[in-house]
Amino acid sequence: MMRRIAVLDAPSNLGLRSPTPTSVPGCGKAPGALRDQGLLPRLRARDAGCLTPPRYDAGDWRPGDGVCHAREIADYSVALADRVGAIIDRGEFPLVLGGDCSILLGSALAMHRLGEEIGGRIGLVFVDGHSDFRHPGNASYVGAAAGEDLALVTGRGQADLAAIEGRRPYFRDIDVVVLGIRAQDEYRLDLQAAGIITRPVPALRAEGAARTAQWAHEQLADCAGYWVHIDVDVLDPAVMPAVDAPDPGGIAFAELEILLAGLVDTPHCLGVELTVFDPDYDPDGTYAAEIVNTLVAGLRPVTAPGSAPPRLRAERPDRSAPAPRLPVDRPDIAVLPDTDGTDPADEHDHAAPGPGGLTA
Repeated sequence: MMRRIAVLDAPSNLGLRSPTPTSVPGCGKAPGALRDQGLLPRLRARDAGCLTPPRYDAGDWRPGDGVCHAREIADYSVALADRVGAIIDRGEFPLVLGGDCSILLGSALAMHRLGEEIGGRIGLVFVDGHSDFRHPGNASYVGAAAGEDLALVTGRGQADLAAIEGRRPYFRDIDVVVLGIRAQDEYRLDLQAAGIITRPVPALRAEGAARTAQWAHEQLADCAGYWVHIDVDVLDPAVMPAVDAPDPGGIAFAELEILLAGLVDTPHCLGVELTVFDPDYDPDGTYAAEIVNTLVAGLRPVTAPGSAPPRLRAERPDRSAPAPRLPVDRPDIAVLPDTDGTDPADEHDHAAPGPGGLTA
């Protein structure tokens, strides 16, 4: 059997600071821009719809008030977790199109629920140009969840975001692998102190993207599966300037394609999310087309014959037994018939870049 990809739009921009006092971040337009490049038919994917976010409105928020839009992000995360979980229950592979990096909270919540259900831990491969590890323990104040998402999903920060449904952390530190941060990332020493394993760009390049993907598999060998988060600012701004916080020293599209293909070429990869692409800085669609080409090539192993669909076990296994490495059939959940006619098959707290990729 092969796994079918289901594409879910999560166009939330609630985790970013407004580029100007009278504008909103443009990354909420990313799913539409990618769909316009033929993403779904090229993947032969099922359209899983769009989860509409609350209105972007910072109101009277001020530094020191905690994370901006916290209540809205928490509510959206619960709804997103429901949608991601439903896709996995169908035996499909979710591709979630953000939106900013705060959508990771919804995916993380879904993975924690799943891990609890099958009696095994779920890991995270965090592919991002920035560590997004700002939290009250290492910063004077927090404010933009897209620059704090890795801290929040590992249990750091305010409980209304870091402990939704009383779950904290969504991912254990030892079950996280960070790839693609810059060598001088602001929070690299905090990651090291937490025991979170990283491979910055220089090491990723030295080892190669394919071997780095295999290395990430090995680091998460004790997990029942893992989720992949990709922020397109992992790419160098010379090839991908259409992000909110471009940072030199990133990887190339070809490297991201190889890395993605290696990460998803296993039934243990449960899904992928893509974040922070901003079509406002891509008026002719050039960068959207590059992203779609990379996704189509990188996700090819998911739909290859023999790729096992992750069907989940309903009963809870013996918690003393080793974590299951392969999700198995879940007889109590029926796969719904297709209705769409397709064939199965901060860093971020910064203002948006101005001309030349500079931050205003």
